Parts: sequence; structure tokens; C-alpha cells
Amino acid sequence: MSRYNVKETEAKWQGVWDGKGCFTAREDASRPKYYVLEMFPYPSGRIHMGHVRNYTIGDVIARFKRAKGFNVLHPMGWDAFGLPAENAALEKKVHPAAWTRENIATMRGQLKTMGLSIDWDREIATCDVEYYRHEQKMFLDFLKAGLAYRKESWVNWDPVDNTVLANEQVIDGRGWRTGALVEKRKLSQWFLKITAFAEDLLKGLETLDRWPERVRIMQENWIGKSTGVRFRFSIKGREDELEVFTTRPDTLFGASFAAISPNHPLAAELAASSPELAEFIAECNRLGTSEEAIETAEKRGFDTGLTVVHPFDPSWELPVYVANFVLMEYGTGAIFACPAHDQRDLDFARKYGLPVRPVVISADADPAAFEVGTEAYTGPGVLRNSAFLDGLDTESAKEEAGKRLEAAGRGERTTQYRLRDWGVSRQRYWGCPIPVVHCESCGIVPVPDDQLPVVLPEDVTFDKPGNPLAHHPTWKHTSCPTCGKPALRETDTFDTFIESSWYFARFCSPKTEDAAFTREAVDYWLGVDQYIGGIEHAVLHLLYSRFWTRALKTCGYLNLDEPFTGLFTQGMVNHETYKDAGTGAWLAPTDLTKNDKGEWVRTDSGAPVTVGRVEKMSKSKKNVVDPAHIIGTYGADAARLFMLSDSPPERDLEWTESGIDGAWRYINRLWRMVTEAPVELPAAGAPKPESLGPKAEAARRLVHKTIAGVSEDLDKFRFNKAVARVRELSNALGELDGKGEGDAWVLREGFESLVRLVGPMMPHLAEELWAQLGHTDLLADQPWPEADPALVVEDSVKVAVQVNGKLRATLDLPRDMDKDAAEQAALADANVQRAMDGKPARKVIVVPNRVINVVV
Repeated sequence: MSRYNVKETEAKWQGVWDGKGCFTAREDASRPKYYVLEMFPYPSGRIHMGHVRNYTIGDVIARFKRAKGFNVLHPMGWDAFGLPAENAALEKKVHPAAWTRENIATMRGQLKTMGLSIDWDREIATCDVEYYRHEQKMFLDFLKAGLAYRKESWVNWDPVDNTVLANEQVIDGRGWRTGALVEKRKLSQWFLKITAFAEDLLKGLETLDRWPERVRIMQENWIGKSTGVRFRFSIKGREDELEVFTTRPDTLFGASFAAISPNHPLAAELAASSPELAEFIAECNRLGTSEEAIETAEKRGFDTGLTVVHPFDPSWELPVYVANFVLMEYGTGAIFACPAHDQRDLDFARKYGLPVRPVVISADADPAAFEVGTEAYTGPGVLRNSAFLDGLDTESAKEEAGKRLEAAGRGERTTQYRLRDWGVSRQRYWGCPIPVVHCESCGIVPVPDDQLPVVLPEDVTFDKPGNPLAHHPTWKHTSCPTCGKPALRETDTFDTFIESSWYFARFCSPKTEDAAFTREAVDYWLGVDQYIGGIEHAVLHLLYSRFWTRALKTCGYLNLDEPFTGLFTQGMVNHETYKDAGTGAWLAPTDLTKNDKGEWVRTDSGAPVTVGRVEKMSKSKKNVVDPAHIIGTYGADAARLFMLSDSPPERDLEWTESGIDGAWRYINRLWRMVTEAPVELPAAGAPKPESLGPKAEAARRLVHKTIAGVSEDLDKFRFNKAVARVRELSNALGELDGKGEGDAWVLREGFESLVRLVGPMMPHLAEELWAQLGHTDLLADQPWPEADPALVVEDSVKVAVQVNGKLRATLDLPRDMDKDAAEQAALADANVQRAMDGKPARKVIVVPNRVINVVV
């Protein structure tokens, strides 16, 4: 038996595709376009199995659509800025640029071994000046359009790294890298006005019918549209008022206290004369700004001694607390609390002995017995203990309370969004410089277009804490573009989410120098027809990209609202975890072998191993499998096949040695089947014989049914089902021994169809087999096979037979059988005769190809 030479074959065809420029994309108005894009990777150093799965899925789609006649754009780039490069500079004494470019070179080489149908001529890296110069121009245009601004804002501050941290980088109140207790600080920060598009971003979700429903829901919740009332409390003994926003004005008669954020102006005023309050605020500011940190922290408050007057009852006063769970960034930074119907308020009220008055009860509850214990009642119901609102349902009560507040001049009904403007300032070196200067005379001055780009200096040091740009002796010193006086450059760099918010547009014309892209190119290629990436990017990256696209439209760059018309979120790649049974230390799969009993033991010592849960591959638990090793051992096609066949692509996949072994065995079986056919095959393109034997006829029908089924499966991302159909067809073709009439011709048609169907999945094997079958042109350039409709239709159908409405038999009948013949077949069935019990049929109803109902 011949053995498939995987290394030689895969290298050969990768060279051929590259040499012929098979996957180079050009605009072509005469052809329908299809833009396939996987979320581009951060160049961390090596690809991992998550990359293999992600890019395999994208490549199958790209190759399939290309064969279906689409003009396919399938590019690759690198999300190359970010803090890990600076960490590497600190730890390894290497420049972030050098570290990044070395990693890109390594990962590019690894990805190329996968045989991806990438247009590598369009490769970009976001750290290239040629890329970020256009980003700077966009920002300045946003600034002119009022979509960018600077203001003081509370941020998470790591006192060791001396930098702002995103909420996601604060873990249990500490910096994710240093472990230092994070502080809240008020800094001047640059913001992008994403809130200007809040309603449009929300409505746009309704058009994204090819996005996963859960992603749309996550974005909808993040935007957080809510209707309610903004109203004002009178503060007892003061001239000013306390303004709050609430979505539950129906619960005002259950109010127990009012609370303000530690960063509310009133709190700052009171703290000036109260050291105790000042210390409480300082403690709150050490908590961090993330909602998760605030929700999980113990609810604490400080009684200010102030009271506010209830808007519906001037004799009713509520105490005012400074509370650690009230955020200044949301609403007005102040709330009224109804503990009976809000869990957070209830926890606070129980802690401080404040009243808990139920004012909403479920419709079927007994008012006299209704109580709130440790859990707030948050469902709908009927109002009680609420004066003029008693007896109303919650929605009617909200409406009535809002009307009364407006009529009294105390407030107005309004709509509010949870979404907040995007803070984009980062105190880091390895990012895009923000193109403004600070002049004592002129203030903030944008860098003129003819002075762009503002380029990062290469001669930086990391020997001092904080941002190397702020410590650079010369780079930050410049002259004001307006008055010419000495000025300072902005030393903050952009949040790296900015680079990934428009890279998909740069791919449309990445070589353009005087603009980010040409209008002709983006008008042709955008939006991205199929975007592929992890669910972890469901909110921020996707939301920022949707905003950035709208901002570009506002500034005249393009005429598009939604960047990604289709979205697919693949599952993770998991693996068993292993520990040394004695020490409990994590072990890598490469540290293990199986003993005579089939048990995992340490390779070096034979010591027993504890097999743990199947979990996401991670370096910390060492349950990673190196793609380079797998591809070097089994080949890219085997890795691709296993990624596609093991489970539906949206679900998590468990990587197993038996799985990759099985994929490798199937590849070799397919190789032998085609190259060692049981009979000499007719020449390619030979006419069909006049007649076929029964086995050949049945096999040919399965060929065309498989073509139809795999086509539909790939179109709907049912890759594992497509693989199952291919295996079924190869089993059937393997049963043709070549001795039957027409076997050889059907084997030729079947092998060619099989090879074309697996082309997107296992492109190297398919290309080699296509050549082995006598073809001189590339399979990569072949159209997708078409199923003969006449062969896809079943000759027979299963028809249910009911007697007096109860199923009594199932018959295999010829499709579209004559009604009289179908009736006779049903009445002749033994099971039907028993059910009729010798009684005559009063009526027989035949629904063709579906059901026959006998009435006795």
C-alpha cells in the first residue's frame, strides 16, 4: 500500500498556490463579492489551537464561496500594539517593536503551514506607521465633528505600573499584572462620543439577522436603553436640590433613603468639612470602577446627616447616604432606594436598619400576608401602600407617577442609556500617539494634517515606572502649530481597541498611501460578509467597530453603517488537565505516556498522574497542544479535519489524541482509495455509459445526494455534518469492486466529486488527488460540483398508515404513487388488517407521499 507523504505534499501545494497568486483578490464589478474575515490575532509569539480552529472555519468558507463563483477577499493582519509588548521589554530587555515583529514573523510562518487561502499581499500590522498615520487623521476628523473630546474622568489607576487600567484588568480590586491595590484617580482623558449613536447602534441590531441572537442581546444590554423619570428632591435646610433618575417611579412610596456616589459634587462638598467622610470616599475609590467590582463588594454607606423631602409628601423625609454602589458615571450619580423591590437597596437597608416597605405585590398574593425577607420582589404586580397609585398595575403606576411629577414641576419623563462614552487614553508607550499638542497660550491644538504622522520614538527606556513617552527627554517637546511657542505633545496613546475598530476597512486597499482606503474599494468590499471570532469580543470590539464605522460615515469616509453583515462565534478548544498525583503540579500532555494498563503516568519517572476536568487550553494549566507539533506530525489537513468533524463549530471542542489519529487514518484511507482504485478508471470527462448496474446506480445517487447535502451544510456552517456525509460517501464508493456494469465510470465521478467536496476542508490532499486523477489544472480554481436534481430525489418515500387516526403501519412506497394503488397497498398490510378487525373501510384518505388514513 502506498503511504501519503504529507510533508512533501503540503509544502508542494502551498508553494504552487503562492507562486500562482491563486488567492489574490481584486475588485471586479462583474462578479458577486464575498468578504471573509477572521478576527486578526495579537502576535503573542506562537499560534494556538484556538487560532487553528478559527482560521480553519474561515478558510473553509472562503474556499467554498470561491468555488461557488464569488470574488472572495480573505486577508490577514496583526493587532500589534498593546501592553504585553511593553511587559516583554521590561522582562526580556528587548524593544517592543523588535519583540512584536519577531512574533509576527513566527506566527506568519506557522499560519502559512495551515494552507490558508489568504491574500498575503494585503497583510497589515497596526503598529506600522503606514497604518496608524491614517488612524490619527481619523481622530482629528472626529475632533472637528465633535465626536472626540477631552475631560476629567475617574479611572482605575495602578500605582505600581503607573497607568490606567481597563475595568477588565482589575481583578479583586488589584492590578492584573502587579497585584497592587487599584486606586480611583481623576485624570484628564480623551473620549470618543459613542453615546451620540446610542439609539442608532441599538436599532442597527435589528438589521443584523445573521448575527447570533445572544450577541445581539449582549450588545442591547450593554447599550442599556431605559425609559424613566428624572426628578428632583428638595434638600432639607438647603437651597439646592438632589436630582435622580429612576426607571421605577411606581415604587416612590416604598422609598427608604437616597444615596449619592462618592464622587458626587455634594459628597465632595460635605467631605471638605468631614474627615470621616473623606476617608470613606478614599476607601470607595480604592474599590475600582468596574460594575462587577461594585456589585460584588459589600454594600457600605456613610450617613451625611442630610435629608431630602419626598416629592409626593412634604412631611416625609429620607436620609441621604454616600454609598459605595452608586456610580457617578450612570444617571445623575444619585438614586432613591426602594429596598423591597431592589436587591442592592435591600442589602443596604438591612445592614443599616432602614425601613423596608413593600409597595408592589404579585396579583395573586394576599396583601395582608405579603412580606419581603432576604430577597427583594422585582416582578410585576399591583400597587399597595402607595396613596393615589393603589390598585394600579406596575406599568400604569409608572405612567401615573411620571405624569404627577411633571405636573408638580418636579421632574420629566426621559430616556437614558447605560452606554458611556469611550475613554481612549492610555499611559503607555506601545500604542498609537494621540495627535495633539498642549500649548500654554493656545490650549489643546490638533496636529495639522501636513505634520502627520506623529511617529513613536524608538529610543525609549523602561527603567522608570509609568509611560516612557512622558519620560522621553526630547520627543514630547515641540512647538505649537498655531503660535509657534514651545509646547508639549500628548504623551498618552490610544486604546488598542481603536486599531481593531477599522482594520477591516484598511484591508480593502492596504497599499493606499494618501488615504486610509479608497472609496471605490470600500464601496465594493464592505461590509464584511462573514466575520468569525470568539464570543469574548461580543460587546466591546464589535460595538466599537460599529461605532467607528458610523463615525467614519459621519466624516465622509464611507457610506456604511454596519461593518459586519454576518457574524459567527466559534467555540473554544478544550483538553483534559493533568496533575502529578504526588505534588499536585500541573503537567503538560507531552510530559505523559500510558503504561501497560492504559493509565497516564509521567514519562520521566513513571509516577502516577491525576486526570482532571476537560477545560479550555491554557498555559497556566499546561493542557495545551502545540499546533506546530501536530501539523509537523500529522499535517495541516488532519488538524483541519479534526477541527471540523468533532463537534458543531459554535460549540466547544475537546482535543483528543484519538481524534487526531482518526483524522490521519481517514486521510490515508482516502489517499489509498483514490490512488489504488480496484479498476482502471476511464479518462477524465469520459461520457456516461448507457446503463449502470444496481450498485453503481445506487452509488451514483448517493454521490449527488452528498453534493447537495454538503453544499447546504457548508452554507449553514454545519461542518461536522458535512464531514459525516463525506465519510458515508467514501464508505459507499469503497464497496464498489469494479466488476459491476458502470462501476469504473461511477468511481471516477464519485472520486472527483469526493475530492472537490473535501477541497475546502483538506485542500492539500484534495489538490494532490485531483492531480492523481489526471487533471492538469488546479482544484483551487475549479467550480463547486452541481448535484443532478433527478438523482437527489428519492425513488421511494415512507408513508404513514393510520386506522381511525392511530398509526398502524409505515410503508415504503414509490414517490407520487397513484392514489388507488397507494390505497390498495395500505389495505393489504397485515398490521392494518388486524387493526380493521374484519370491518370494511368506510373511507380511505390518501395524502400523497405523506399519510394514508383508513376510516372503519
